[in-house]
Amino acid sequence: MTASPTLWALSTAAAQPADYGWLGNAVVSIMEAVGPVGVGLAVLAENIFPPIPSEVILPLAGFTAANGAFSPHAALLWATLGAVVGALALYGIGAALGRRRMYRIADRMPLVDVEDVERTEKWFARYGYWTVFFGRMVPVFRSLISIPAGIERMNLAKFTLFTTLGSLIWNAIFVYGGYALGENFHLISDYADMFSNLVMVLILGSLAVWVVLRLRRDRARAHDAAREHESPDAAAARVEAEILSLHRRK
Repeated sequence: MTASPTLWALSTAAAQPADYGWLGNAVVSIMEAVGPVGVGLAVLAENIFPPIPSEVILPLAGFTAANGAFSPHAALLWATLGAVVGALALYGIGAALGRRRMYRIADRMPLVDVEDVERTEKWFARYGYWTVFFGRMVPVFRSLISIPAGIERMNLAKFTLFTTLGSLIWNAIFVYGGYALGENFHLISDYADMFSNLVMVLILGSLAVWVVLRLRRDRARAHDAAREHESPDAAAARVEAEILSLHRRK
């Protein structure tokens, strides 16, 4: 007795691997190959290279857990571990370079200003540990905030604690959300590749706009004879004095 066309179609669809989009497929392949450690490695990469979106990685960890590759709790544990390790690595870079060297590097980098580092430092000095906590839930900023924390030599135990708590909350929302979808992923699988492409287009588009605006601004500054360029060492000394003054007022 031959199987009905409907049953054959269902069995064929079940045998085919789910399509998570080009980015998702790569992430899931890593997770399936090395287990929950792959979740940690993917999140670690996302922390050090911010354009990689955790909003794609974490739900896929939940999807993969729902398929039985590992438990969602293991996914959450390794995702948080990867986030903390990545944050500590960037903290170490900030601590090793220090303010003056960091400002010198920023001054020499194309399209990057000392003012960018200055604004981030002042924001961190004003809001301290809460910046680290809430910053873990803001794309891109979650990585950048670790550098001024290292420059300021923020208490390492407290930095690790606030980073862990913020990362745990953010990761849990997406991992358990993906796990809850589980087998119903086929309802949105058709849009996964579209979402992956959209994320990349938004990243590249935002980068292009930022580069154009920076080039225009730099060109305008080059023709402004009245503008005096502050040396990176002078800027670092000024910011250090301002931060010390802010700490005294607290």
